[in-house]
Amino acid sequence: MKSYLKTISIDTKKPMEFIDITDAVKSAFGESEIREGLLNVYSNHTTASVTIAEKCEKLQKDMEEFLENAVPSGTYLHDEDTIDGRPNGRMHLMALYMNASETVPVSSGEMMLGQWQSIFFAELDGPREGRKVFVKVIGS
Repeated sequence: MKSYLKTISIDTKKPMEFIDITDAVKSAFGESEIREGLLNVYSNHTTASVTIAEKCEKLQKDMEEFLENAVPSGTYLHDEDTIDGRPNGRMHLMALYMNASETVPVSSGEMMLGQWQSIFFAELDGPREGRKVFVKVIGS
């Protein structure tokens, strides 16, 4: 069994945005030289996530609107005592609707993404510099 790890660094520009990282993940997968196994994409941030969705600008806007409506603006207890001074309790709650990671099967040297699937980094508390996503591939 082999494993491969690649770190992808992302600078975000908006308070909330969905950034297509599919090509970067595919590049990392190619570097792994693994043909059978699993690929995991993981965000180690509490206000940023990874998701698989259709690449469609209007869908990304719908997803942003869903999160905005699911967690209304307001004052949250976390905002009173944050680690970095950012009043981001709302963004932490939005992250409850998202995944920290996604796993994609790998077979015959191909990622088994569906025809319309893309991998997105979801920034919920931007803009931020140097956000990290880890691509871990394990298999043979």
